[in-house]
Amino acid sequence: MAMKQEKFNLRWTTQQEQAIRRAAELKQKSVSAFILDKAYEAAQEVLQEQGRYHFSLTEEQWKEFCAALDAPPARIPALHKLMNKPSVFEKAAE
Repeated sequence: MAMKQEKFNLRWTTQQEQAIRRAAELKQKSVSAFILDKAYEAAQEVLQEQGRYHFSLTEEQWKEFCAALDAPPARIPALHKLMNKPSVFEKAAE
């Protein structure tokens, strides 16, 4: 196992320190180990969330994507009919 060499300095309030020390004690971990574990878990969650909203395309795929966005919309008769039909709210107002 590689030796940990990096340090991270934190500033905290007395209330934060007390809560963190108590939680670390309950988990039977050092404060450093507790903070590192929780920070790492939080970082992994953020990175996973970012992965849900990020996608990458090749240059060819990007061109196809842009062409699809620039293309005129497809005409769907059923959708056109639905959007031009009075809503239930308009009918109630009559």
